[in-house]
Amino acid sequence: MGKQVHVIGGGLAGSEACFFLLKKGYEVHLHECRPQVNDHAHETDLFGELVCSNSLKSKQLENACGLLKEEMRVLGSITMEAAAHNEVPSGNALSVDRLGFAQEITAKLRSFPNLFVHHEEVTSLPEGPTILATGPLTSPALLAHLEGLLGEGALSFFDASAPIVKKESIDFSKAYFKSRYEQGDEAYINCPFEKDEYLRFVTELLQAEKAPLHSFDTQYFEGCLPVEVIASRGLDTLRHGPLKPMGLERPDGSRPYAVLQLRQDTKLGDAYNLVGFQTNLTYPEQKRVFSMIPGLEHAVFIRYGLMHRNAYLDSPRLLRPNLSLAIREDVFVAGQLSGVEGYVESAAFGILAAICLDRYLSGAPEALPPRSTILGALLAYITTPSHGRFTPMNANWALISGATKANRESCVRSALEAIQSYRGEIDGRDPR
Repeated sequence: MGKQVHVIGGGLAGSEACFFLLKKGYEVHLHECRPQVNDHAHETDLFGELVCSNSLKSKQLENACGLLKEEMRVLGSITMEAAAHNEVPSGNALSVDRLGFAQEITAKLRSFPNLFVHHEEVTSLPEGPTILATGPLTSPALLAHLEGLLGEGALSFFDASAPIVKKESIDFSKAYFKSRYEQGDEAYINCPFEKDEYLRFVTELLQAEKAPLHSFDTQYFEGCLPVEVIASRGLDTLRHGPLKPMGLERPDGSRPYAVLQLRQDTKLGDAYNLVGFQTNLTYPEQKRVFSMIPGLEHAVFIRYGLMHRNAYLDSPRLLRPNLSLAIREDVFVAGQLSGVEGYVESAAFGILAAICLDRYLSGAPEALPPRSTILGALLAYITTPSHGRFTPMNANWALISGATKANRESCVRSALEAIQSYRGEIDGRDPR
């Protein structure tokens, strides 16, 4: 076998890192604390389990996250392979049966004889080349160790996930299938509100009992706000956010005052999640308040929403451009801990961290993705010092210098050509 490496964390980033390194012939030691340790967010001990939504966002190349997915396919992503085999209908988005998705990733990784899995909690960085992919749920003990090494470099914020209900418990005398803006299918279930129903719902939502937060951090991430926090910002805020009715007219052509969408969560289509309804309400209050939604009066909840602490590093100060720690060049940080936000972004940085570690160990020149790609632009964002507080970042076109709606098609072509050249560079071949 090849040189021994450690990967800490079996989420999307860790799985991608393992997949790349295993194919390269490394002896990979994957350290995953589940099921020995309950992180109160995951439900299985499978690799690549999706905790919050089952959506990997847009499939369209004109969308930055859609383009990033194509860049990952070029780089041989296990996430994209598993997603293709476990896709469920969701309009222009790529959504998956989360159990089948994680099972495929787990089976594929375990099929490599050079993978050694250690179900244990890692509380300090091991000796030797390591990819740190513990993600937003990094254990308090490991965070404390990192803070001891890095000073005040480990930051945190809270994240939340949405409830899931049984499809058979939805009242289809009120609910109906439709995707927004005629996306070519009827993938979403829509629960329409009249004005009085919406006002009563918002009133009860704002008054509902919330689960207690830890005192050490109450800073929410703006990209994944609890629905009750959104509602607190104004009476009509939900109607301009997760309950936006535009493009979701009823079958008779009438437009509701507000609409909740539910997205298929399993390949069988027997479970749906409440889109945009991340929450910190107590479980009894979720049942009471969300049952006020038209069509969900008798909904059976398979899983309630919950909140969990997310952690990330002050990467512009702590990481080199190749994702290695400034104080330890053989430790590479992958996934959300590096400061990217989102499933796809996290997985992409698992691939990138593995590429950088492989270059480091093989003595090859450093190879970073071009800034004309979404992957390269994200890397530049999280590793370039700037003024103000560093906050996590999703894939978006604002990261690409000179990108506009008018030249979007040209930017997509440029990114795809650049990622192909990058793949040729890391494979040691002429991309032409």
